[in-house]
Amino acid sequence: MPFDFSNMKMSLLAELRRDGIRDERVLKAVESVPRELFVPPTFQDRAYENIPLPIGRAQTISQPFIVALMTEMLQIEDTHRVLEIGTGSGYQAAVLSRLCRRVFTLERHQALLKEATKRFVALRIHNITSRFGDGTKGWPEAAPYDRILVTAAAPELPLRLTEQLREGGVMVAPVGPERREQRLVRVQRTGENHRVEELAEVRFVPLVRGLPREGTSENRE
Repeated sequence: MPFDFSNMKMSLLAELRRDGIRDERVLKAVESVPRELFVPPTFQDRAYENIPLPIGRAQTISQPFIVALMTEMLQIEDTHRVLEIGTGSGYQAAVLSRLCRRVFTLERHQALLKEATKRFVALRIHNITSRFGDGTKGWPEAAPYDRILVTAAAPELPLRLTEQLREGGVMVAPVGPERREQRLVRVQRTGENHRVEELAEVRFVPLVRGLPREGTSENRE
């Protein structure tokens, strides 16, 4: 008997509202993206639980509350160009795509990027541009961006990325060492300065510099 994802999704949306997500555009975006298609088949029955799930390459699809919170804190407008660092399964990019003009998303694991791109095509999402690359460097050729979302934790505020924001632009990112306290921060660029606001304590995989080397464990199926 197939899972009733519609009831599961409605329960998740009610939970997100109880936990403080107020932006109806964000909630509608979460509702419109089939999360079950972004998780491995063995976890599809848990797709709408409010938990992170493994997607391979020691990466995870983030907890739905964190996806919604980070998206809400970006305050995205439909004319915005958004850079996402860390495509992963593609779920966060798909949510962002419902809210802005274009999403540029970077992923350092080719296998994850390939699968995410297939999902974008299958769902007929046409405003996402994806690229294999080192997320710590951003995507300077397409800058400046109105918004930047980082889905892995840098040990310190990634100033190289904030340089790719346009004036008044906003970045939301987790900051802190792996397996220790991390803070979700909201950064607004004002000239050469940045206004930083702490939002919540979080736990993310680390933002890794460089690309996986061929034959290493992080590059194997």
